[in-house]
Amino acid sequence: MDLALLRTFVTVHRAGSFTRAAALLGLSQPAVTSQIRTLERQLGRPLFLRQARGVTPTSIGDELAHKAAPHLDALVEITETGLHDHSSLRTLHLAGPLEFTAERALPALTELTGEDGQGFALRASFGNAEETLEGLSAGHHDLAISTARPRGALLTATALCDEEHVLVAAPRWAEQIGTGDPDRKPEPSLEQVPVVEVHESLPFVSRYWASVFDSRPAAPGTVVVPDLRAVLACVIAGAGLAVLPRYLCAKALERGDVVALHEPAVPPLRTYFLVVRTGTMAMPHIARAHDWLQRAASEWC
Repeated sequence: MDLALLRTFVTVHRAGSFTRAAALLGLSQPAVTSQIRTLERQLGRPLFLRQARGVTPTSIGDELAHKAAPHLDALVEITETGLHDHSSLRTLHLAGPLEFTAERALPALTELTGEDGQGFALRASFGNAEETLEGLSAGHHDLAISTARPRGALLTATALCDEEHVLVAAPRWAEQIGTGDPDRKPEPSLEQVPVVEVHESLPFVSRYWASVFDSRPAAPGTVVVPDLRAVLACVIAGAGLAVLPRYLCAKALERGDVVALHEPAVPPLRTYFLVVRTGTMAMPHIARAHDWLQRAASEWC
C-alpha cells in the first residue's frame, strides 16, 4: 500500500475535511479526493461519509486510522531526528494571546533559540483563541497557546497552567469604597467605580462578577484598550478598577501602585493549553519547545 495514500488518509481523518487536509499537505483538494478514492478502491470499503461540511470517518476509517497513524508518526520522527541536517536552523511558528505570550512564553523560549545544534529560529503572532486555533489547523503555526481546549482529532491540547484573576484599582479607589464584605455581593460604591477593560463586552470583569458575585457588572467600560498591560497602566493612573491576571499585576501590587479590592476564598482561574497539530510532536523543534514551556510553566503557577 502506498504510504502517500495513508499519509493523506490520516491527515483527512484528523482534519475532518478534504479542504483543510489539502492545505496542510500542500495539495489541491481534487488531488486529496482522488487519493482517498484510490485508497477506498484498494480496500474495497468506504473510509469517509461525505457531508455538507467536511467528512466523518466510517468504522473502517476509524480502525485504519487507529492502526496507521502511530506508524506514520514514527516514520516522521525517524526522518526528522535521524536524517535532518542540523546545520540548517528550523523555524518555530508560535501563536497565542498577546500579553501571556509576550510576558511568559517568549522569554522562556528565547533561551532555546541560540543553543548550538538544538536551537531554532522563532516567529510569533498574536490573536484570540479562535484565531489562534484556526491558524494552527490551517498550518500557519506550529505551536499555539490557547485559553480554549480544541475539539476534534486534528489538534492535541495539553494543560499548561492556570491564571488567577485579581480585582484591582488604585489605592484612592480602595480608600473611597472601603474593603466591603468578601462574602457578599459588591457594595453599591464598588459598582460605581469606573471600569477599565480590553473590550466593550467587559470579558474579564464580567467573568469575575459571574464567578465571584453571581451577578453582572453594573458599570460600563470607561476606558477600553486592547492590551492588558495598557489596562494596568490606566488603573495605576487612577482610571478605575480592572480584573487582571495576577502575574501581570503582581509587581504593582507589591509596590502599592494598585490594591486588591476583593479577596475571594476561591479566586477565578483561567486555564491555558499548549496545542499542536496531532502528529507534529515528532518534529524535534516542536517537541523541544513544547517540553520547555511545560517546564517553565511549573514555576509560573
